[in-house]
Amino acid sequence: MRLRRTVQAALTACATLAASAGLVAAGTSSAQAATPLPSRVFAPYFESWTGQSPATLAAQSGAKYLTMAFLQAATKGSCTPYWNGDTSKPVAASTFGADFNTIRANGGDVIPSFGGYTADNTGTELADSCTDVNQIAAAYQNLITTYDISRIDLDIEDNSLTNTAGIDRRNKAIKIVEDWAAANGRNVQFSYTLPTTTSGLADSGLAVLRNAVSNNARIDVVNMMTFDYYDGATHDMAADTQTSAQGLYNQLAKLYPSKTPTQLWGSIGITEMVGIDDYGAAETFTVANANTVYNWAVSKGINTLSFWALQRDNGGCVGKAGDDNCSGIAQNTWDFSHIFAPFTSGSTVTNDFSVAVNPNSGTVKAGSSTSATIATSVTAGSAQSVNLSVSGAPAGVTATVTPGSVTAGSGATLNISTTSAAAAGTYPLTVTATAPSGTHTATYSLTVTGATPSTGVVNGGLETGSLAPWTCQSGGAVVSTPVHSGSYALQAAATASQTGDCSQTVTLKPNTSYTLSGWVQGNYAYIGVSGGATASSWANSSSWTKLSVPFTTDATGTVTVYLHGWYGQGNVYGDDFSIA
Repeated sequence: MRLRRTVQAALTACATLAASAGLVAAGTSSAQAATPLPSRVFAPYFESWTGQSPATLAAQSGAKYLTMAFLQAATKGSCTPYWNGDTSKPVAASTFGADFNTIRANGGDVIPSFGGYTADNTGTELADSCTDVNQIAAAYQNLITTYDISRIDLDIEDNSLTNTAGIDRRNKAIKIVEDWAAANGRNVQFSYTLPTTTSGLADSGLAVLRNAVSNNARIDVVNMMTFDYYDGATHDMAADTQTSAQGLYNQLAKLYPSKTPTQLWGSIGITEMVGIDDYGAAETFTVANANTVYNWAVSKGINTLSFWALQRDNGGCVGKAGDDNCSGIAQNTWDFSHIFAPFTSGSTVTNDFSVAVNPNSGTVKAGSSTSATIATSVTAGSAQSVNLSVSGAPAGVTATVTPGSVTAGSGATLNISTTSAAAAGTYPLTVTATAPSGTHTATYSLTVTGATPSTGVVNGGLETGSLAPWTCQSGGAVVSTPVHSGSYALQAAATASQTGDCSQTVTLKPNTSYTLSGWVQGNYAYIGVSGGATASSWANSSSWTKLSVPFTTDATGTVTVYLHGWYGQGNVYGDDFSIA
């Protein structure tokens, strides 16, 4: 949250968390996956640094579910999170474990939150601090298994919104944890808490979500902080909550075009700051506002209703803005909690499931076969029948799933066979799982080795009219204009958050000199090779320009050929790729 607070002094350096993608916390006694949260949940933020008992305040306020703020590194560069960055408060049963058990016994649960204004401003937000994606993922998994939780919140604001490397690491770690959870039958959700305008997320917040999409990281809830607009205007906070949420709905509809309106509203969260926020009296969220927002939230079917913070839900400092311990308005203690508490629904959990492929990639020689395991798990509600299929196999490759229908929680097998005529290259196969609650997909990356085409590049002129075996970041496509020759060319979509990389893997003779050639158009258009050799060239032109890139393969003979642009420079185009 943006609320200013003083971080505890004299934080000491911390040990690096030993990491692996499959870490399970030592001493964890629970063998059961956590119970999913209700489909509607009220979970106000709890300030973990105050020394108060979250279980006691939850019981007093009637807020059965809490969002615990915050987890962060003790020092910049560390990969170990602590509560409030305080090394005396590690992620361990000895810290809040008894409170969390009491909260669950009383019918609630907790949502630990990483980040917050202070961490995001000091480089101690975990993914900003730690440069190892696997260690970030391991820290998330350790938190999950230590406290047996089912959702992690990531409060990303201030400098963390512009740290593109941290954003990418965080979303890659989310994907690792989601795959781990699916393979281990766990229900794990991730929510992003982001600043907003009165008409939806700013582009910096959208960039976080776009990067999640490009990394195949599932974000279950996008939670807007509907306060601190910093626009100098006097606000009707309830009305602005609704316009902010409608703006977010419209943005999510574009990011996730396959989702229904119910699913889109069901992936939105709202966090208010009760009373006078730290911007000042022009942004005052009243008890009357709370009633309006509650009725609106129920009617829309949003997922999460929250506020900053439980310790502020009292009238102990009338007229004071942005205090940690009181709202600044005349109110009874727990007025806001009592209004929002009925929002939680324990009886309307929607059935849902997940699907994953393990391993999610493999290599097969043309004429041979391979297989992988498809895992499904229940992520909400009860188990349902799931139909499985696979698509994307190129000529010479046959992919099937057996059995074609399972009950969520059961597994299946992805079977892949190839003929000797299968072209060498890397191909994404999409496993589609469909149930009454909706459809989920998982991707298996198949690399076929064997006889190399004379050009070394498959579909180098894009004249098949489809991308395969090229794979691209979001926005990459086959286009009919502009083209250098023939009917089609390759488009790489460079944006503020990505280079638009399009690539394919080819196998050549080991330890041999080659030249990659291709025609490009656009601002800062790059072609090159990576992997078994590294070389590139670029051009900056509104007309077609031929580029040549000499390189020498290593002992594997395998290289990845790519086209990409540069951040913020717009689309670039490539055509007539060949290797000689």
